[in-house]
Amino acid sequence: MQTVTDKKQIRQIIFASSVGTLIEWYDFYLFGSLAPIIAMQFFPKADPTAALLSTLATFAAGFIVRPFGALVFGRLGDMVGRKYTFLLTLVLMGGSTFAIGLIPGYEKIGFAAPIIVLLLRLIQGLALGGEYGGAATYVAEHSPESKRGFYTSWIQTTATLGLLLSLGVILLTRKSLDGNEAASIKAFESWGWRIPFWFSIVLVGMSIYIRMKMNESPLFSKLKSEGKISTNPIKESLYKRSNLKMVLLALFGATMGQGVVWYTGQFYAQTFLENACKIDFEQTRTILICAIIFATPLFIVFGNLSDKIGRKWIIILGMFLAIISYRPIYQQMLKLSTTQQVVLDESQTKIESTINVGVHKDFSLRTTTTQHVYQNGITEKIVHVDTLYNSGEERAQSIDKSSKILPTNTYWAMVALIFVQILFVTMVYGPIAAFLVEIFPTKIRYTSMSLPYHLGNGVFGGLTPFIAVLLGTIYTADPLVGLWYPIAVAALSMVIGAMYLSNKIDPNVND
Repeated sequence: MQTVTDKKQIRQIIFASSVGTLIEWYDFYLFGSLAPIIAMQFFPKADPTAALLSTLATFAAGFIVRPFGALVFGRLGDMVGRKYTFLLTLVLMGGSTFAIGLIPGYEKIGFAAPIIVLLLRLIQGLALGGEYGGAATYVAEHSPESKRGFYTSWIQTTATLGLLLSLGVILLTRKSLDGNEAASIKAFESWGWRIPFWFSIVLVGMSIYIRMKMNESPLFSKLKSEGKISTNPIKESLYKRSNLKMVLLALFGATMGQGVVWYTGQFYAQTFLENACKIDFEQTRTILICAIIFATPLFIVFGNLSDKIGRKWIIILGMFLAIISYRPIYQQMLKLSTTQQVVLDESQTKIESTINVGVHKDFSLRTTTTQHVYQNGITEKIVHVDTLYNSGEERAQSIDKSSKILPTNTYWAMVALIFVQILFVTMVYGPIAAFLVEIFPTKIRYTSMSLPYHLGNGVFGGLTPFIAVLLGTIYTADPLVGLWYPIAVAALSMVIGAMYLSNKIDPNVND
């Protein structure tokens, strides 16, 4: 039975591991949270849809290389140790994120800008591929078997909290810029978006300080003292039949489905709110923030529950609920945000026009903002920009931005719909670390659990926003067509998991 001192030590271990992992997720997801703005900074502006797709593809590239990071850093973690390996990943992640905030835009250095961003995203992906497995393994190897799901579920909260932190820092930065609303928006889109990237270096420094005080995992230290460390963990994970079987089962029966549920419920939801529903930038992010705050404790609830009834059926049920609910949920999101066939309250229509002189010696810009209020309470803002030449010629620019602000009741209904999606995330993600830790031997655990996790989340999950948006550009008749990708992947994973996964409650890991 644990003593009070043991419990205090585990709390310190969880805190130190979680803080570093949260910061790595913050760094990694900052790019996705600012995708529409980054698209205009690092890619040609002539085709906004192509620029957004290019940005999402660059975002996805960081996910695709995560399995390679799992192999590289997993090998180091199984041979050198857990502590110093995820210290290295933290430095790589923080440095890459800070550097993204320094890169000049496309207008200054041309195609060198997106190439450099892509390279830094690849480094981020490699680093994250090594971070998560190390943190989850480290906490699990300090945890009693009867509470492994509960303790590792704290690590599981860090991915969502990292997204929450990135959204919060973005909003705080935008609000803190000087000037009126229009001026602060312009400043943020021009240069202010870089501040959250620069801020990461401060967070990383704090985390390194905390993690330097950590000790090595006791199970790994025991293996090292006994001379039982694996000499080639990659070979043992992939070429030993029993281990390879578990890697494949973990991937196709659990992490593949878990990955698409995770990225649909949080990242595709954000993209859908902003691009399909046309919700205002700030409202989109506060909707996500509220839903995340309400749902995050459920990671702990389901992690703890998995210690009592097993991991399998909680994960399977989360996938099943997502599969049958996604299209109705997103259909309702469209319905809540629509202004089609809604009566316009013409008495509240406002039109403002301003001319920004001195932008260029040959022309200035005229910005016309039209505000419509509909009887369902939705306020729609349409911003149109014209170019006024000094010669008297006038040419309309292809710059038309439309956004909607939801009334209070609709806003909270939208929060509820996002909350339900994150509820599914907590079911599939809360128990997954404990599940992965328990099916692999200690000497190859870092490598073996990291590989299916990052293949499932990095490749299948990370591609969700890109594939969903791409499907929407091809099959324009169905605004929900992008959902068929996560639904199909989750359905396949659910069937495999239901048939072949074990539901052990208190397994003894075969070391």
